Amino acid sequence: MSPPQAGRSADVRRVLAVIPARGGSKGVPAKNLAPVGGVPLVVRAVRACRAARHVTDVVVSTDDRAIAAAAREAGAEVVLRPAAIAGDTATSEAAVLHAMDTHEALHGTAVDVVLLVQCTSPFLDREDIDKVAGAVAEDGADTAVTVAPFHGFVWRDGDAPADGGHGVNHDKAYRPRRQDRPQDLLETGAAYAMAAPGFREHRHRFFGRTELVRTDPSRVLEIDDPHDLARARALAPLLDAARPGALPTADDVDAVVLDFDGTQTDDRVLIDSDGREFVSVHRGDGLGIAALRRSGLAMLILSTEVNPVVAARARKLRLPVLHGIDRKDLALKQWCEEQGIAPERVLYVGNDVNDLPCFALVGWPVAVAGAHDAVRGAARAVTTVPGGEGAVREIATWLLGPSLDVPSAPAPTPTPST
Repeated sequence: MSPPQAGRSADVRRVLAVIPARGGSKGVPAKNLAPVGGVPLVVRAVRACRAARHVTDVVVSTDDRAIAAAAREAGAEVVLRPAAIAGDTATSEAAVLHAMDTHEALHGTAVDVVLLVQCTSPFLDREDIDKVAGAVAEDGADTAVTVAPFHGFVWRDGDAPADGGHGVNHDKAYRPRRQDRPQDLLETGAAYAMAAPGFREHRHRFFGRTELVRTDPSRVLEIDDPHDLARARALAPLLDAARPGALPTADDVDAVVLDFDGTQTDDRVLIDSDGREFVSVHRGDGLGIAALRRSGLAMLILSTEVNPVVAARARKLRLPVLHGIDRKDLALKQWCEEQGIAPERVLYVGNDVNDLPCFALVGWPVAVAGAHDAVRGAARAVTTVPGGEGAVREIATWLLGPSLDVPSAPAPTPTPST
């Protein structure tokens, strides 16, 4: 059971958020564990529910061990779904009813309001969850659903090819201006709330009076196929930026590990007639690295590149370096063990696919702008500037603030002489 949130009274209504997350998916394999903004979809949903003020308990209903493990680590209770309601034809309502019954039997407490929250809507936020929950828990609605303003003209094919298309929400012979048309609302598929007794009676997410909870249409996206997932990953740096905790702070990390080519450089190499290689770095990155080093964070440059320019740059920056490394993930894991640093407290900055194994190890995988699509998709945060153009300095401002101020240790209190 999720821990009670601060400020709740003992007589608060019990609001259970159920997140259905099957292991099987035909459109996107392992979809519910696919990372968006560096965070698996099921974990994004759990975090949003746990952050909502009205939600008292969060349950993930699944038939998959990996999803169950991720959900528990994120702070959700897990209900293992029987095979009879885990197939492609099973309804979300069946999963929610089973999860609600199991939760009530386990805790001996009746649920007042139950939510259906879809983790395939990656940009659902806690405010939307609170609004649908509050519509039922406080405002007297029987059910509630998130909707978004919709201004499109909807068409449908005729019954026969000769009929052609016809307008569904409009007369095709009349084209009124948007402001002259009734406001249509599109069901987002992200969150639903139901009074628990009525839901158990009707066994459907809609009954009685349904409250329409308007949400921001820019955040409406349902992941059903690989193209949807690619769009979500592309949008995540923009839509996640305003979320609390979207960017790391000094309290979140104990170490910063930097790739070299494409992260501290612009990924280009200049070669002279003698075959010597030259790269371009950014002075601002050096300033940011110096501030991070003074702050006391452990730091490392980790690169597959064998060129001695990597070691030369590390000496200039006064940073330890491991380069010419084939398996950066193994080297990173060993370094963390030697330093006594938990990998989840490491911020790793990379730009290409050979950084992905390191991304999977750390708590804060960060991609530079212009990184490979797969790397940006797996990142928890993405810089606004590319490698070699001040990306590392930008990361330093996340951790230390725009002025790169490093708090100084308080001066010792003088001891009076005797």
